[in-house]
Amino acid sequence: MVKRKNILFCIFLLVLTAFAGTNVISANSAEPPSIIIIVPNAPQDLEISIDDIEANRSERAFESYFTFYSYSFQNIKYTLTFTTDNDVFEITLDNPLKEYNNVYTLNLDKQLLTEGKLPSRDILLVTVRIALTLLLEAIVFFLFGYRQKVSWIIFLVVNLVTQGTLYICLNGLSATPLSGELYIILAMITAEILIFIIEMAVFLLFIKEHHRWRTAGYVLTANLLSLILGGYLITVLPI
Repeated sequence: MVKRKNILFCIFLLVLTAFAGTNVISANSAEPPSIIIIVPNAPQDLEISIDDIEANRSERAFESYFTFYSYSFQNIKYTLTFTTDNDVFEITLDNPLKEYNNVYTLNLDKQLLTEGKLPSRDILLVTVRIALTLLLEAIVFFLFGYRQKVSWIIFLVVNLVTQGTLYICLNGLSATPLSGELYIILAMITAEILIFIIEMAVFLLFIKEHHRWRTAGYVLTANLLSLILGGYLITVLPI
């Protein structure tokens, strides 16, 4: 029993170390200099401008992104004008802009602009992705005939560690909400291969409810489906 616990501990350390390396991929995903303003649940009539230059607007799920592109941001103040049918207000950016990745989040109701992506946003997106993936894999686990309590405990522990680490790391790759999907999907594919190897080893070692071939079939099926689901979520949910 002690030997098995040591093996499991080493495997989980491997997960954490390997996923930490996925940050290298983000080095190749530089974006043009920009100011990006995230607006959750933005009304359709919202417009944002700087000196009569209107931002480009794009949408994804429950968020809207207002983007200004520039190749030579200077360390001067920028005044943003926010316009809706009911109101007009201005906010000045006092801090010098960085050359890349100037991301802000707007609370329209409070007319408050916060630098960066909100931690609550990241927590929500990571939680949603983990929950949907766990639900999918739990359905597959059930359909493969696993009913014993110990099997489900192992299932939950392993998947919370692997999928949780995966989506936390992938979330860290997206410097802006408009980061290239391709780089994130490539990182996910690489990580999912590692997850498959780790889960195959752990499940075959610890789950004894059914024959090893059924367990191997479950791991293969679940990871293929979670890879498809994860790729789909990257394309439809904010990043």
